[in-house]
Amino acid sequence: MLLLALTCKGIAQKTVTVAVAANAQFAMKEIEKNFEKETGINLELIINSSGKITAQVKEGAPFDIFLSADMQFPEALFKEGFTITNPEIYAYGSLVLWSMSKLEKGNIKALLLSDKFDKVAIANPKLAPYGEAAIEVLNYYKIYKTIEPRIVNGESISQVNQYVISGAAAIGFTAKSVVLSPEMTNKGTWIELDATSYSPIAQGVVLLKKSAEQNFKEAEQFYKYLFSEKAKSVFKKYGYSVK
Repeated sequence: MLLLALTCKGIAQKTVTVAVAANAQFAMKEIEKNFEKETGINLELIINSSGKITAQVKEGAPFDIFLSADMQFPEALFKEGFTITNPEIYAYGSLVLWSMSKLEKGNIKALLLSDKFDKVAIANPKLAPYGEAAIEVLNYYKIYKTIEPRIVNGESISQVNQYVISGAAAIGFTAKSVVLSPEMTNKGTWIELDATSYSPIAQGVVLLKKSAEQNFKEAEQFYKYLFSEKAKSVFKKYGYSVK
C-alpha cells in the first residue's frame, strides 16, 4: 500500500497545470500534445480570460504556469509576489474581424458601420487584452461612440467566438490564432486588422510560486520549452509573431 501511495504521488507530481488566455488555447493544445509525447509529463490546460486567471491566482488557484494575453496581468502578479520568474514575452498576437457572413476586404470603417452587422462581439476589455485592442481599433477609426450601442461583450475571446459562430453577433473581434486553428478552418471569413490601429499585443508568461509547492521541476521544464524552436514554430503556425 505504501508503494502504491508513493507511485500515485509520483504520477500526480508529473501533471503541470497551465492557465492559458483564451486566444492561445488552440496553439497550446498542439504544444501540449508535442510536449507530452516528448517528455512524458502531463499538462492540464485551464482556459479563461487573462483577468479571470489573474484573479484566480490571487485567490490561491493551484496553477503552475500562466500564459497571459498581455504583459500587464503577469507583471501585476510579479509585483505582488505570486511568481518565481519575471514576465517574459512568448509571442505577439494579431487581431482580426471575423463573421459567418462574407467580409469584403477594403474599408474597415465602412464595414463596421454597415447595417449588415447589427451586433459586434468584443471580449471584455477589462478582462481580455484582445478586447482592449478592439476598442483601440474603434477609436482609431473614430467610430467607437457610434458602434458602442451595438457591442456585445464576451468574458473572453472564447465567448466572442461562440457569439460569432452561433450568429448571436454578426461580426466579432477575435485573435488570428483562432481563425487559423483546425477547429475553425473554413468557418466564415475574416480580415486581419492593420497592426498600426492598435497597440502591439505582447503576450507574457510567468512561472508561478504554486509550482514550488507541487512540481517545480516539471513546471520549469515546460516553461523553458515554451521558448524552444519547437514551440515557436507552433506559435508561428497559428499567426503569432515570435522573436
